[in-house]
Amino acid sequence: MDILYLLIPLSVGLVFFILAGLWWAIHSGQFEDIEAEGQRIFKQD
Repeated sequence: MDILYLLIPLSVGLVFFILAGLWWAIHSGQFEDIEAEGQRIFKQD
């Protein structure tokens, strides 16, 4: 039972960390043009 006092706050912290990373990715333009990345593979430089 004592381990729950450690695991529950750690899991809540992990969820906040993941949500912060997702928020950063959305607001920094990571998902703006996902089609261009797929086409970039085929370009010959």
